[in-house]
Amino acid sequence: MRILLTGGTGYIGSSLLDTLVASGHEVVAVVRSADAAARVRAQGAAPLEGEVTDAAWFGSALDDVDAAVHTAAPETGAEAFNSAVVDTVIEHFGGTGKRFVLTSGIWEFGAGEAIDDDGPLGPTALVVWRLPIEERLLASSVDATIVAPGVVYGHGRGLASLITDAPRTEAGELRLIGDGRQHWTWVHADDLARLFELALTHDSPLGRLIGSDGNPTAVRALAEAVAGGAGVAAEPVEATRNRFGAAFADALLLDQRAFGGKARALGWAPAHTSVIEEELARASAV
Repeated sequence: MRILLTGGTGYIGSSLLDTLVASGHEVVAVVRSADAAARVRAQGAAPLEGEVTDAAWFGSALDDVDAAVHTAAPETGAEAFNSAVVDTVIEHFGGTGKRFVLTSGIWEFGAGEAIDDDGPLGPTALVVWRLPIEERLLASSVDATIVAPGVVYGHGRGLASLITDAPRTEAGELRLIGDGRQHWTWVHADDLARLFELALTHDSPLGRLIGSDGNPTAVRALAEAVAGGAGVAAEPVEATRNRFGAAFADALLLDQRAFGGKARALGWAPAHTSVIEEELARASAV
């Protein structure tokens, strides 16, 4: 399959690129610089330099592939960026049977102890902009799947560092995000890449598809594991909101437990099921 990939040099996209190439797919990776082109070429993809927000250019690129997956995430202007991508995909993939996979995130489901892929949404202020774009895509004639990863970990990257590398108190305690009792739903980058591949190659579109390692883990549990004898210290919610900014903090404070049952019913089985084991192994290797 000839697949167009955006974000191929990013955290999620680079793992996906490796997975797709290893499976024998022909990957065309959208890049914006010669350096990025060299990086994706070294991973086995064909770089294509251009701007996905240029509808004419991006539309032409879409016409030349069998499927596409969008993992790119700009530092600013995400709403307009994603809206432009989806609008062009609807125009060029609508009614063609070509598969399009869009990256979303677990925060659009809000808090919950048993979050379901097809259950109600309750997005935080940080990601509420995603919903109109996603609903427009799902209501179109595009053969679309929306992958909603949990908090991605692995390879020493991801938001786990907000816990493991947090500031310490004068007594040496690792500072928590709030009281740390909130659970985060986690997924390893390599397992997530295999879920994206499944979404691309499955014989039908899948709606929303949660990526979870099946082991929602509390912030406090991870912090205590890496802090060792130094211990941890709770932080007032307002202090957390001041530290991260209100919108980001409110997302980090969500108590979310999703187990990814829909993906497992499709045959996906994560190889990594413990962010604590992953982070302890990383720490011991340093």
